[in-house]
Amino acid sequence: MLTNKRHVANKVGRCVLFLSFVHIYCAAGNSERVSQSQDDTHAIHSSQLDLREIVFVIQSQSNSFHARQAEKLRDHLVKQAEELSQEPPVVLLLHSLSENEGDWSILPLMPYLSSSFGRNSSWIVFLEEETKVKMTKLVQVLAKFDKSKDWFLGKPLHDEESTIIHHYAFAENPSVFKYPDFSAGWALSVPLTARLANKVKDEPLKSDFTIDLKHEVALYIWDNGHGPHLTAVPELCTGPEDSLPTRHCATSLSREPPLCGAPVNKEEIFVAVKTCRKFHEERVPVIKKTWEKDALYIEYYSDHEDPSIPTIDLGIPNTERGHCGKTFAILRRFQSGNIPKTKWLLIVDDDTLISIPRLQALLSCYDPSEPVCLGERYGYGLSQGGYSYITGGGGMVFSKEAVDQLLKSGCKCYSNDAPDDMVLGMCLNALGLPATHSPLFHQARPEDYSQDFLSHQLPISFHKHWNIDPVAVFNKWLKDDTTNPAGLSKKTEL
Repeated sequence: MLTNKRHVANKVGRCVLFLSFVHIYCAAGNSERVSQSQDDTHAIHSSQLDLREIVFVIQSQSNSFHARQAEKLRDHLVKQAEELSQEPPVVLLLHSLSENEGDWSILPLMPYLSSSFGRNSSWIVFLEEETKVKMTKLVQVLAKFDKSKDWFLGKPLHDEESTIIHHYAFAENPSVFKYPDFSAGWALSVPLTARLANKVKDEPLKSDFTIDLKHEVALYIWDNGHGPHLTAVPELCTGPEDSLPTRHCATSLSREPPLCGAPVNKEEIFVAVKTCRKFHEERVPVIKKTWEKDALYIEYYSDHEDPSIPTIDLGIPNTERGHCGKTFAILRRFQSGNIPKTKWLLIVDDDTLISIPRLQALLSCYDPSEPVCLGERYGYGLSQGGYSYITGGGGMVFSKEAVDQLLKSGCKCYSNDAPDDMVLGMCLNALGLPATHSPLFHQARPEDYSQDFLSHQLPISFHKHWNIDPVAVFNKWLKDDTTNPAGLSKKTEL
């Protein structure tokens, strides 16, 4: 009997001890969370940099999906400030600042940013809509730099070889020039912003092409050695958020692309391939070996009918450049009753390499009842009242509504060999329709982009077969595991 009592007493004692431990553990957990919040607040105060000294500019777009993504990021930044018992910083959505089409090219905004925030702010921080921010850590990072001096901060990229998208700049040593990975966020001190604003006002921006904005902004700031180089900040990162490699980071990226629902069905996409007789044997076989099988509805448009492919002659003679006449004939055919009715039209060149499954996943984020024109966005004469356009080589995606509005407007080519993508850009601009940018489309080859930049992407397309094995490029960059058809997993490099 005594033994049983001792046994019961021991069990009760162990139980009390266990419950006490649980209580202490839970209390410690709550205390740790409170302590972390207090530590973050203390870190903000001890940094001698107030949140109100930071102006965030989210590089947003007017398309409804992108506007929602930017608003979510803005709300998250404000929430973090509230949790730190701080007044929220200014958060600007770039697409809503003005009606100026060129605002996305950043430099035309410098006079506005300087005059509006130059007196009471210290930093202008630019974020892409998918950039994740740890507010406390970012304040600590910025506080390391003398805010009275010119600073251009970011995660540096460099070219491994001279590239056409950067006009073969620094051809002798391409890696010497560093430019920021916008996905990691980048920052300008207010004194540098003021200097850039004065330069923009005194020396009008050139009325030429905007191709790779991050490189062109860095070149403008560097100013042939008269301005600062990009300063590398290790805490600005592009690894996945909440991963071990990004624990020290102030910025990171989402682990996965936005979840917008199931990928659109193949039945909803019509694919138009622009080709010509001389490339029937050289380029078309590459498409058939790689991505054609993923497209349910696909037609090849040429200047010569070839039943072995087969191709369709739209009655437009081949031109060595431009192809505007052929593209507008495709738009009219898409609107006609001669092909299956679909919600989306994809127009590609015969040397475009593309992942249809990844495109299906991406299009789930867009509303086909809106006039959507999607791809890699370029600009022409943006500082002089120019326009944006979707560059053709990486693939141009149009919703049916966009095609309807373009054709209804009377927009047309001024010649068959006019640059089709630029003419379409002028038409979109006249209609007030946005050219929606996705960095997953690429006008050039993988070799033409920084490998660090590509490492955190799931690319949708590349363009050109020059000096590469296009089938090998497709298999390396665009072919997905059959168990994961949309390729929804990112690489994890910082």
